Amino acid sequence: MPAKNPSLKQWLDHYLETNPPRAKSLVMTLFGDVITPHGGQVWLGSLIELLAPFGISDRLVRTSVFRLAEEGWLDARREGRRSQYGLNPASAGRFERAYQRIYSPSHHEWNGKWILLFATSGAITTEQRTSLRKELLWQGFGMIAPSVFARPGNEADILDEVLQRVGVRGAVFACHAIESELPSARPLRELVDQCWEMGTVISDYERFIDVFENVPTLLGAGTGSEPEQAYMLRTLLIHEFRRVQLHDPLLPLELLPERWPGKTAYQLCHDIYQATFAAAESHILSILSKEDEAAREAAPYFYHRFGGLV
Repeated sequence: MPAKNPSLKQWLDHYLETNPPRAKSLVMTLFGDVITPHGGQVWLGSLIELLAPFGISDRLVRTSVFRLAEEGWLDARREGRRSQYGLNPASAGRFERAYQRIYSPSHHEWNGKWILLFATSGAITTEQRTSLRKELLWQGFGMIAPSVFARPGNEADILDEVLQRVGVRGAVFACHAIESELPSARPLRELVDQCWEMGTVISDYERFIDVFENVPTLLGAGTGSEPEQAYMLRTLLIHEFRRVQLHDPLLPLELLPERWPGKTAYQLCHDIYQATFAAAESHILSILSKEDEAAREAAPYFYHRFGGLV
């Protein structure tokens, strides 16, 4: 049967030829975008079939889930000769939170407060300090000086979870700060250029826009995309956006360049996701139901992504 939208098929073929996704990374994308809202568990056979259109062999799928299980991301359960995989409970919360930020606007209102953290205490080990630095940078903190970190915002719950996960809760110093009115002080916003590598984030967002900016036209020019095409496009869209967005410290717009490409990239991602999610869900359910008769529609929260899917 010919593709329902030949132009989109050509785009997909070209993308996979020039940007072949790594199997392990794409498995993580599927768990966040597809598997989690459908109950969080997937049979290995279904996962292999979901990844086949991207040119990923069953051997690579098996190797990827094995490694992710070894790293503590996935748990495996056997039933006869079949294997089922799901997110490890210890990592599920962090995983879900990372994906939720993908579907929410990266720009948000700011109350002018900063969180400052000082990991200068002798109560933490060198290994804990290294782990803390890695976690804080991933959560969007900037390093002002060795063992001194800052982030605009008031997300105390995120900081508390990081400290607890690293095992240094109650062993470091933290406080809130606001802009000084002292005429001799430099504005805190200038810390952005010094402590965050925003040039890389900007370049990555611009590349994302360049890759996907013609897709809405392709979707409109054809007679619509068949379910598998929609699923492939939606998956590649989130796969690419995830890779860029998870390196974005999500700073307030007031501290970002006037023409912030992250806002444009988010809107583009929203538009394509909105146009493909329904047909993609049809394909996903058709695959999942082959090995799981109880496979159901995505959980209600799925339809809240990007401010509401219609």
